Amino acid sequence: QVQLVESGGGLVQTGGSRRLSCTASGGTFSNYAIGWFRQAPGKERQFVAAISWSDTSTLYADSVKGRFTISRDNAKITVYLLMNSLKPEDTAVYYCAAGAYSVRTTFYDYWGQGTQVTVSS
Repeated sequence: QVQLVESGGGLVQTGGSRRLSCTASGGTFSNYAIGWFRQAPGKERQFVAAISWSDTSTLYADSVKGRFTISRDNAKITVYLLMNSLKPEDTAVYYCAAGAYSVRTTFYDYWGQGTQVTVSS
């Protein structure tokens, strides 16, 4: 079983950058695709980005394409989400998840507890 811990959240100004980390323990990290999702108050959890287990494929939501970059370091059992040009609408709790390579939450088996990102206007 894989345990995931997110870090790097916080308060950032509009136009700023932030890098989130998702560190795994247990299981075989390199067997899983990793996805980032986010959930704003009163809204459903939505897909942000995903990276395949082999690190050769990535997916992005249209709303973050060109601004966010997902990457992984299997040696460090960590996946990163670099967020640039942040907007107030990026404010949410960000979750990482391990599972099959997909934009759908139901394809992911393991979830972290989330980290809050707040973008001030």
